[in-house]
Parts: sequence; structure tokens; C-alpha cells
Amino acid sequence: MRQLGIVGLGKMGGNLAMQAHEKKIDVIGKARKSKPELEKQGIRVVTDYDSFARHLKQPRVVYLSLPAGPTVDTVLDELAAYLAKGDVVMDGGNSFYLDSIEREKRMWEKGIYFLDCGTSGGLEGARYGACFMVGGRQEGVRIAEPLLTALSVKDGYVHTGQPGSGHFVKLVHNGIEFGMLQSIGEGVELLRKSDFRLDLQKIFKNWSNGSVIRGWLVELMERGLREQGIDKVESYVEDTGEVNWLVQDAVSKEIPIPIISQAVMELFKSRMSESNAYKAIALMRHGFGGHPFGKDKDIAEERKTSRVHKV
Repeated sequence: MRQLGIVGLGKMGGNLAMQAHEKKIDVIGKARKSKPELEKQGIRVVTDYDSFARHLKQPRVVYLSLPAGPTVDTVLDELAAYLAKGDVVMDGGNSFYLDSIEREKRMWEKGIYFLDCGTSGGLEGARYGACFMVGGRQEGVRIAEPLLTALSVKDGYVHTGQPGSGHFVKLVHNGIEFGMLQSIGEGVELLRKSDFRLDLQKIFKNWSNGSVIRGWLVELMERGLREQGIDKVESYVEDTGEVNWLVQDAVSKEIPIPIISQAVMELFKSRMSESNAYKAIALMRHGFGGHPFGKDKDIAEERKTSRVHKV
């Protein structure tokens, strides 16, 4: 039977564990405390690395579902003591790609494959079929690939190349996402302030079916408008800061990315003023990733600590 170890059973890791279990993958989860909601589904959850490693057959394949930053390094150091040469560890979080390159070097010195596994699709993707962008050594990728293809949607898995490339591709993906969110948000602003009495939910449903701009973000906008409306949504948009890294990277390489850069500036502006555009962005972000409405101290702190490598 195929096996997968998952460290971190929060919203993303827990949903991924349930998807894997339903696809007849034997899941062993590592968490700081018991997870009765997963255990009653038949998923084995342990709280120590020794039990975690002993339940997994070699070569072990482990997926880290953790916040980016020092936590990843701490877990890697703790976990490595229980792994063996030829085992595979995948970082499924939004780590900075230069951090991932350094981590891969450190793990390879122990003979352990480290894959930077950019993961997209939000909570629904983790639960029913994700999109994976994976960087790392070919031999390690070959071991993990059957599990990743099983947990992805059709054509939703790609080996992007050398170590660090998966998280770099995911970083660019997140930058594009910011630009798309901003564009849709500005469209909402125009529609709400027009001279017409428009039903935005019906318009976004229409746009979701056959229009040039149809897609998941447009569908999430329609769902958010239908299920809760926009008037009571806080327009303060919180984020963990990854796209800031992309803008800094582009500046250092002298690559112009005006749309993505402006989208980051608009996100900053959302924390200073109310607008329909920012409310719309908050509504869509909540839809795909469960991102909070309004301020969040933990996310604000993660924005400062999630990148280890400094320019």
C-alpha cells in the first residue's frame, strides 16, 4: 500500500490527509496534539517523530504542511534524526525559493531528498485535488511522483526542475494571482458605482459561463456574493508577504513587473481605506484559502518571519 507522512495537520494538511485516505493511501500524520476529527476518519495521528518514522516504510515520503520560516528549519532538523538515506521530504508551504535551495543542500548532506513543493488550489484543492509545482533532484521526485499525481487534479502536477524551482514558480503564480484579484476587485468597484442598478451576483455567474474572463476567481466572487454579500466584509486585506519577495526579486534583477507591484501597493492601501475593490479581494481570498477578514496578528507576524534568506 502507498504511504504518505504529513507533518502539520491544520486546514491544508488535514484536508490533504483526508483526500489521501479516501484514495487508499495509508496516511500517518504528525501533530502537536491529537486530531480526533481526523482519527475518527481512520487516519493515524501521532505526536512524536519516533512513532511517525516507524510507521512509514522506506523510502519514506513526508509532506510538510507548515508556515514558512524558521518553523520549517526546526522541523527539518528534528525530523532528520529519524529518517534514513533515500527518504524524501517535501515542503508544501510558501517558502522563499532561496531558503529552499539552502535546505535542499543541508538535507542532501544527510542523503535525504528535499523537494520544494509549491501547492495551489486552496482548501478545496487540498481536499479534492491540488496543483503541485515541484523542484528537486530527479531521483527524489521519482519516488514522490506517484503520490503527487494521485493527489493532484488531471495535469495538476509538474516537476519544474532543479531545487528551488518549485517554490520560485509558485511565487510567480502568487504574484499573478495578486494581479488577477486586483483586476476583479476594480471591476466590482466600477459595477457598484455605476449609474445602473446591477445584480453583481448574477453578473459574476454569467461571467463564469463562457466569458473570456471565466475562471475560479470569478466563480469564487459569485459564490461570495451569493452566500454573504459584500457590504459587511472588511476591506482590510491581510497576507503573509510572499509577493513582496517577488517584487524585491524583480527589482534586484531589473525585471519590470508593474501590474504585480501595483497589486502589492493596493493591498497596502486596503489597510488604510475602505473600498469595494478591497472588500471583493478579501471575499475571494477567503473563498480560496480561508484567509481571514480584517486584521490577524499571527499572519502579520508571519509576514515578518516567513523568509529566512535575506537580500
